[in-house]
Amino acid sequence: MIPVQKTQIPGPGSIDLGARLRRCESRNVTFLSADFPVFWERAEGANVWDVDGNGYLDLTAGFGVAALGYSAPGIAAAASAQLERLPVGMGDVHPSLAKVALLEALSRLTFESWGRGGAKSILGCSGSDAVEAAMKTACLATGRPEIIAFRGSYHGLSYGALEATEMGNFRKPFREQMAGRVRFLPFPDCWRCPWGRGARSPSDCDAECRSALAAELKTILSQARVAAILVEPMLGRGGMIPPPDWFLPFLRAAADEEGVLLILDEIFTGFFRTGPRFACERWKVVPDLLCVGKPLGGGFPISACIGPKEVMDAWPESDGEALHTSTFLGSPLGCRMACAFLEAIEEQRPGLAVEEKGAALLAGLREMAAAGSPLRNVRGAGLFVGVEVTDEGGRPDPALAGKLVASLLKAGVILLAGGTDRHVLSFTPPLIITSEELDWSLRTLRSVLGRVVG
Repeated sequence: MIPVQKTQIPGPGSIDLGARLRRCESRNVTFLSADFPVFWERAEGANVWDVDGNGYLDLTAGFGVAALGYSAPGIAAAASAQLERLPVGMGDVHPSLAKVALLEALSRLTFESWGRGGAKSILGCSGSDAVEAAMKTACLATGRPEIIAFRGSYHGLSYGALEATEMGNFRKPFREQMAGRVRFLPFPDCWRCPWGRGARSPSDCDAECRSALAAELKTILSQARVAAILVEPMLGRGGMIPPPDWFLPFLRAAADEEGVLLILDEIFTGFFRTGPRFACERWKVVPDLLCVGKPLGGGFPISACIGPKEVMDAWPESDGEALHTSTFLGSPLGCRMACAFLEAIEEQRPGLAVEEKGAALLAGLREMAAAGSPLRNVRGAGLFVGVEVTDEGGRPDPALAGKLVASLLKAGVILLAGGTDRHVLSFTPPLIITSEELDWSLRTLRSVLGRVVG
């Protein structure tokens, strides 16, 4: 649906709510300015309406959560029925049927489908929960304390996940409280090569970059303190960056050779966001542990760390007191919504045309990223796409990116700027977005770009 605006943006209702919010929320949580944000009231499909009745097309899917769109009928019906029947439970004491059904489905769609046999999972309430469960599992399975992660990564902001997050200023205020368990290596960003090889497409990445990474990795692994390599198959919040094709197979081989685990954080890239069910399938790489979340609950906060039996059984048998749990672990409501999401996305997968719509989005952005445009370095896979906003010298221009985001909002498009310099326009729309809606979004971006840049 093409959105329609009824008032100036933000409208009077959003302005009033912004003033009220400023008085009662920690000032570090929500960015408030004269033209940002708008306050949502309802949403359906790829559309959102604010409290003033203004419509928007959401190209973020609510941080990637609304993969099947907002208010997906099957998920909403499942949630309503479960809410009436059993909304809460005692997940690690007296579990629900929905918990068992979800765990079975996660096993079937991951390690069973990859030929590794049945899998076991630890459920959580956020992506951070899943990552921290994976980090703990790796420690138990190997008897080693350290993790290797990558610069530009984002794995969450609770303390364990924060240790493995290396972008922006998230760590800086709390650095003295970090335990120092994570060692960082460069992520092979071919558009801004960390080894000084110049900008290029991942398909043109050469052996020298691989050799440079191999040397750094070998130095760390030689100390025999590493339990796992933790990586996003494609950097998400760090800039929407697909790696060269050698990267994930290289990490898989290195992990096998050194006897460490490979943890893939597919919280953002999972469930057909990049085309295949999981991004790792693009390179035929099977992890030792898989972290999923975001769209899994169909809007309910739920996540999972999934692994084969031989890895997950590093955890001891429960003696009545779980070592890793929480009040809402295995929430009946969350598990039922997650089952409904998995059923729906598997059924709808053939008609989603994620790769086709993604190709059209990439093509449209590349047309705009012509000589003289501040847009450059268009990249992505499926409906996981980024484009850098730069100054005349090709340097990141976060101020201009922010102006474009604010101007797009006024034109009815919800978009975010990510990347370590906050200069990458990040496109992660609901997978059910139509080609017509994408075309309108591209036309709107072109128009806004002309007005803001001239």
